[in-house]
Amino acid sequence: MSTFDPIALECLAAIIEEGGFERAAQRLNVTQSAVSQRLRALEAQVGSVLIVRSRPLRPTSSGQMLLKHTKQVRLLRADLERDLQELTPSSQGGGREEERIAIAVNADSIATWALEALGPLARQRLPLEIIADDQDFTQEWLRSGQVLGCVTTVKQALRGCRMVPLGAMRYVAVAQAEFAERCLPRGLTQHSFREVPFVSFNRKDDMSAEFVARIFGLKRVSLHQLFVPSTEGQLRAVQAGWAVAVLPELLVRAHIEDGSLVDLAPGSSLPIALYWHCWNLESAVLNALTDALIAGAGAALA
Repeated sequence: MSTFDPIALECLAAIIEEGGFERAAQRLNVTQSAVSQRLRALEAQVGSVLIVRSRPLRPTSSGQMLLKHTKQVRLLRADLERDLQELTPSSQGGGREEERIAIAVNADSIATWALEALGPLARQRLPLEIIADDQDFTQEWLRSGQVLGCVTTVKQALRGCRMVPLGAMRYVAVAQAEFAERCLPRGLTQHSFREVPFVSFNRKDDMSAEFVARIFGLKRVSLHQLFVPSTEGQLRAVQAGWAVAVLPELLVRAHIEDGSLVDLAPGSSLPIALYWHCWNLESAVLNALTDALIAGAGAALA
């Protein structure tokens, strides 16, 4: 089996992660010509094209395999640095920029419990890269080899991965107090939900429709939606009186208690089960990530 040049592999990863040759060159502190030469040499060695020159750039199937291999090598380096740091505590560690440990986490978990859970590892200078996406789509980052783990709603373990249940995040429907009094004086009902806008994360986000359908026993729901691609941004939009939102109870609990937001369907909530998937590898870093997320979720989720 051929031995692949680690410099060329990191070059491939940089092109994919940065989304282009110019930014990859800046990250690697080399010329754009050098980046192109390293990629051509690697493609010649593999015997196939590794990147589709589209907008945005995307890896081919072979490119995805090599990207996953590169990230596994990074994980081994991170394990080694962690072990060496235990032997020589004066070592600064931290890893190089190109050796980031990438995971995909849904935006609602980032806004509520996940950052606190990962805090100790960040303070130990683990070079984390957290990629945010909708909880129903984070597994695609893992499937494509771009991250080593993800928090997702998918229950079945992906091929070559292990899965751990984290618990359920509860969602409630809320609105600003004045908005609720003016537009929904009787709260959210089977008829009134059609009269108000809902703010959602993006077009992939079906949380509001699922909530309404579940509590009223409807098969299909059509909502008037606004889109704000940030959990905290959705909260601010609701506080400003833009619309109704279905948000994590963890995020809005204090605002409901102080009366600035109103729970529009008291006693009703939508529990969304979350799972941690990661590569099935023996790794101290991967185990530390898994343990941290399990502990954080255990303290915050149902």
